[in-house]
Amino acid sequence: MNLSPRRHRLAAAASLALLACAAHAQSSSDPAAAGSPTPVIERSAPPKPAARPRPAASKQASDPIPQPSALTADLFYEILMGEMTARSGDPGSGYALVLDAARRLRDGKLFQRAVEIALQSRSGDAALAAARAWQEALPTSRDARRIELQILIALNRISETVEPLRAEVAATSQIERPLLMAVIARNYSRAADKKQAASVVEQALVDELKSPTSGGLAWATVGRLRLNAGDASGALDAARKGQDIDPASDAPAALALEMIDPGQPLAEPIVTRYLSNNPKATPDLRIAYARVLVENRRFGDATTQLQAVTSSRPELAEPWLLLGSLQMQAKQDAAAETSIKRFVDLSGSQGKDAADAAERKRGVSQAYLALAQLAERRKDFTAAERWLARVDGPDELVAAQSRRAGLLARQGKLAQAREVIRNLPERTPDDKKQKFLAEVQLLRDAKQYQAAYDMLAQASTATPDDGDLVYDQAMIAEKLNRLDDMERLLRRLMQLKPDNQNAYNALGYSFADRKIRLDEARTLIQKAVQLAPEDPFIADSLGWVEFRLGNTTEAIRILEAAYKTRPDPEIGAHFGEVLWSTGQKDRAVTIWKEALLSDAENETLQETLKRLRVKP
Repeated sequence: MNLSPRRHRLAAAASLALLACAAHAQSSSDPAAAGSPTPVIERSAPPKPAARPRPAASKQASDPIPQPSALTADLFYEILMGEMTARSGDPGSGYALVLDAARRLRDGKLFQRAVEIALQSRSGDAALAAARAWQEALPTSRDARRIELQILIALNRISETVEPLRAEVAATSQIERPLLMAVIARNYSRAADKKQAASVVEQALVDELKSPTSGGLAWATVGRLRLNAGDASGALDAARKGQDIDPASDAPAALALEMIDPGQPLAEPIVTRYLSNNPKATPDLRIAYARVLVENRRFGDATTQLQAVTSSRPELAEPWLLLGSLQMQAKQDAAAETSIKRFVDLSGSQGKDAADAAERKRGVSQAYLALAQLAERRKDFTAAERWLARVDGPDELVAAQSRRAGLLARQGKLAQAREVIRNLPERTPDDKKQKFLAEVQLLRDAKQYQAAYDMLAQASTATPDDGDLVYDQAMIAEKLNRLDDMERLLRRLMQLKPDNQNAYNALGYSFADRKIRLDEARTLIQKAVQLAPEDPFIADSLGWVEFRLGNTTEAIRILEAAYKTRPDPEIGAHFGEVLWSTGQKDRAVTIWKEALLSDAENETLQETLKRLRVKP
């Protein structure tokens, strides 16, 4: 027989009430449940000898004697009515009944239920009253204090959180402090008045900020909230103070790492000081620092950091792949191959959980692609194909097939290579575009410039506002010596994307390289520098136009800095030529030899050496 809807609601409410009663009985008889203390980590005990069977009477005598519950029939009825009332559309009355029962029973779960009812009815003040009544009845309950803090932050009554937050910090063991500070930073970052949130947390942590053992972590927490409030200088000051009071803490350095920027020159020294003074610094921080250096195109400094990690912690896989990628970019192919193979070897024994294993699998696929590229560089196409055959990730498979097409093209099998690209799957519109660009690149590498130009022209007609297509078509027009078309296309790109530094740089460099309209060339390249001040290739263009204008000293200064940042063979070709023109022939030859080791087939480098009749 089915229950009627009314009886069904009554049964559900009764079940909830019984659950609350059971919870109350458990909390009354189990001292460990009272006040929601911090969970204790259990440790395995040594095995005990098997016990002899006991007589049944003896076992019964050892059972605990049930204790009488404080729950009376009236209180049970009150809880039941509170649940029914709350569920029937009158949460205010239900809240009052449950809260009254919680006070009389001093039961934490009933207090929590009262808070939930108040929140469901969107009554923040009532929820706060229940949380405070809970804490008054059970002063040792940390759950009550935590919920009070969360409600106060949600109500934007930040100033009232100083004392409860201070009490929560004091009740937290040192081993749990890092987790607590992370929670504080996360919760207070949601406050509407972010500056007040940072100030209140600083007041609450006043004792921690002075402690040599916890000062670094506390100042980093304050600094993170200052940063969240837009006070970068205040955040930097907090990181500096945290490091001063606790040099061994990694928290101030981690905060400073987030602020490394040309506009914050004092942030990076905090990171480097920590890494220098703590040889056993966590490798995660050093790896993160290396990533920031790569983002800022400081490849040499990033390599130094990764070499430090692989030297001190050679068993870690991730830094080997990052190091190998940088060595590969610097054309240190033998070292790159060793590093990447080390990553592959280590990856087989790491990554136990599913998410980590999937991430590691993607990394291994990237490693196979890199090893294939290294083999291709030394023209070992058979080895390259073997590495590509080991790639099995769905995303990396497209890259593997593109690389395979490149191998075929380099062996003179252009038609077969184009077919490989065309057979790639198209899961998204972006996949279709990437396939198209990959085919154009095949034609360009094979010096089939007219065919590439025709493909791009047709695609640009269909999508005239696609800046990538416009730029690529302009670069192919330059290869065909159709300079008017190149200029028209690049100026079209400047209209489509006024902040595209490549358009200004390409047009300015083309003028400088042909020794025409040099003042305009410098203006265009200076615009590109403003848009991308850290790009060494744009700096190379600026140095080249200064050389064409006769400003040799300035050209050397710019080109030397660019080559130091990125020892690319094209930059080396220009730098060497400027040095050669000033009579510094030995130094020029040294630069060219380095460039040849990086890429002996670079067109600009080969053209420069042929024109100057130099054989380094």
